[in-house]
Amino acid sequence: MFRKVFIYVLGAAFLAVGVLHAQQPKVEARIAGLEGNAEYMSLLREDAQLQQREDSIVNAVERMRQRLREDPSRRQEFSQEILQLESRIFEIRNAKGRLIDRINTIEQEWVLASLNGVAQQPAGPVAADSAAVPDSLKVRNLVDNLYFREHLPAEDYAALRNAQQLEMRAVDYVNRYFANYGTLSELAESYAAVQTEAEAIEIYERYKALERMNRVLADSLAGTWNYIFDNKSYAYGYLLDKMGKETILAREEEALSEAARQLSALQGETASEAVADYFLRKRVIVDYEASVAGVLALDAARDSLKGVAAQLEAIDYRLPRVDVAERYFLDYDSVAFSSTPKYTYQHPIPECKVYANGTIYRILLGTYNTKRAAATFRGAYPLFYLVNDAGKWCYYAGGFATLAEAEAAQALLKKRGFVRPEIVVWTDGEYRNLSLEPEAHKLLYRVEITGTDALSDDVKRVIAATAEGYELSRVGQQLFIVGSFDDKAVADRLADAIRQTDTALEIKVAEIAE
Repeated sequence: MFRKVFIYVLGAAFLAVGVLHAQQPKVEARIAGLEGNAEYMSLLREDAQLQQREDSIVNAVERMRQRLREDPSRRQEFSQEILQLESRIFEIRNAKGRLIDRINTIEQEWVLASLNGVAQQPAGPVAADSAAVPDSLKVRNLVDNLYFREHLPAEDYAALRNAQQLEMRAVDYVNRYFANYGTLSELAESYAAVQTEAEAIEIYERYKALERMNRVLADSLAGTWNYIFDNKSYAYGYLLDKMGKETILAREEEALSEAARQLSALQGETASEAVADYFLRKRVIVDYEASVAGVLALDAARDSLKGVAAQLEAIDYRLPRVDVAERYFLDYDSVAFSSTPKYTYQHPIPECKVYANGTIYRILLGTYNTKRAAATFRGAYPLFYLVNDAGKWCYYAGGFATLAEAEAAQALLKKRGFVRPEIVVWTDGEYRNLSLEPEAHKLLYRVEITGTDALSDDVKRVIAATAEGYELSRVGQQLFIVGSFDDKAVADRLADAIRQTDTALEIKVAEIAE
């Protein structure tokens, strides 16, 4: 299972992979000074206990998947157990999310309260070099060195300290995002493999809920990280400018430009641009901090930051997108004929299912005042019936994904002696008889795309692959049109493919008159 856990060491952003194994978790305050806060320490212990439970269930899921690989004949049994275990993981992660929010709030309140005394400290003159920093005050966490309090304006120093404290909150967001991402990947696999509509609905609802949660986490990460980056960059830039370190400042600008280029190249290719941006700029700011530590001869801090930089380089943050198209369990089946009766008194013709979503074509064989025997339909199957609003019995054959398939079945039925088989269609539960409505054949569809000034290359490739031969045109500044289509099912498939490729776009399938 995809999982990465990030931890801070000595106040710097050391990121590493790890799993808690202790049966009785021992916890330490993540911020010095909160050890005496009973609620805070209790929340940390509860979070650690939940983590142990999650790890245990994750291991159980992996064992169950191994058994599934070894004995595919028991797929249904193992898949059901895996779904139940994953449901428990989902509940635990929701509980952990609520705990982390409260833990973060307590930490934030403590940090802000601690800064109240700092804000009154006057800013001292900026030293030309590191001679003013006694060796005894050179600590491993760069921001904890008193040099910054003595040489930054009070408000800027307060903001720098606050930014450093918020680093752990950013890491929490990344932890939770990655944990959810691993579950999303597994849910996508399960969703593609399940065979029943009930299972699919349950998995899809969990997938969408987790997807929404990750969007919120990504937004929270972006806001927190921007605050951290802006205030750290400003504080370091202020000091380096006073010291005339133009070379370091120029190198920082160049590194940021390169990070921006890398982020631009990843657009549409990664699960979250906010997560990618965090890691790209985190590498830049850590290198920047190491340069500042070097200028001030803060060797302990510089060595610590170099270790952080090495670990950051080892992390692959370019998570591929997890795209899941909602499955509609429409029972498509072509028309066939049997000399042996398919329907009996014990197994009568079933009622026709009307699907709330999706498009399905059928062949209407006839409309009668009373119920008819299966023999009426000359061995054709599968058959279905519906009683319409007028109380008449309508009998249908087959179920088809496209109009072309329905037309082929209609031709076959005519050859077998059916006088007037009619093509009907249900689209998201709405019924139309295409044979009786001449205008229905003239109804066309187009896919309308809004929400952007320019379509990405990924979206264009999806359009080319899914709607080959159909025209893509632009109307005005932010409206793109693909089509027209004479089959709504084809237009719907294209719309779904575009939505999966770029969730920020607004997609609509519109009817147009021929």
